[in-house]
Amino acid sequence: MHGMSQRPFLKMHGLGNDFIVFDSRESPLAMTPALAMALADRRTGIGCDQLIVVEPSEVATVRATFWNPDGSMSPACGNGSRAVAALLGGEATIETGGGVLAASADASGAVVDMGVPQFGWDAIPLAYAMDTLSLPLAWEELENPGAANVGNPHVVFIVGDPYAVPLDVLGPLIEHDPIFPERVNVGVAALSSRSRMVLRVWERGTGLTRACGTGAVAAVAVAQRRGLADAQVTVSLPGGELVITRGDDGHMLMAGPATLAFTGSIDLEHFA
Repeated sequence: MHGMSQRPFLKMHGLGNDFIVFDSRESPLAMTPALAMALADRRTGIGCDQLIVVEPSEVATVRATFWNPDGSMSPACGNGSRAVAALLGGEATIETGGGVLAASADASGAVVDMGVPQFGWDAIPLAYAMDTLSLPLAWEELENPGAANVGNPHVVFIVGDPYAVPLDVLGPLIEHDPIFPERVNVGVAALSSRSRMVLRVWERGTGLTRACGTGAVAAVAVAQRRGLADAQVTVSLPGGELVITRGDDGHMLMAGPATLAFTGSIDLEHFA
């Protein structure tokens, strides 16, 4: 006999950035920080970079809530939004903490409109006013990042070689710096041309991942704002490539794969 709390789930990923997805449109699911942490554990739970709860929405096709492995919530998740788009199929809108996103999906992957990046210091947010085009700040060899909010806060450093940066050490230092009252995601990027970028991201509340969709959008937005990049940039992440395109309206479109890895069911009472 299955317990009443036996819940189906999907395991999805975008470029190896992996998600547990609960479709709770028909039966509500009470997610908590402790439950999210337990399920995200790769040894004793299911394991994921983010956990996504898909719910009914009054303003969009669905509402998506994103949970980090540390039990915190993230208002926006680019790869996760592509996973939700792939789950829904076709044209859809997704209500998130960062706003309502328009999305479309077909066999080749999913495209999500991530909206217009915000560059105001108070929109990032920063603890006090400074120029977000090039913050007058440094953490060891990383200095003068650009800052952007693309549904969540990011700083982006343009570097010679993203893989030479000890991001596992500097990422948490920067994420938790008091200058970022809501913490921050940290990107290190190198442009090989005006249309190609290599990127690594330390994700707020998660750490190093195979890919970060909002990180790619933020890095391209910063590079474009500095005049270093064209309207369309292919971003190479450890897990693969995303294509970021700035439309004439300033909206940033993120295109890339979203893959169903497996489905299963789990007795959530074990994790209560």
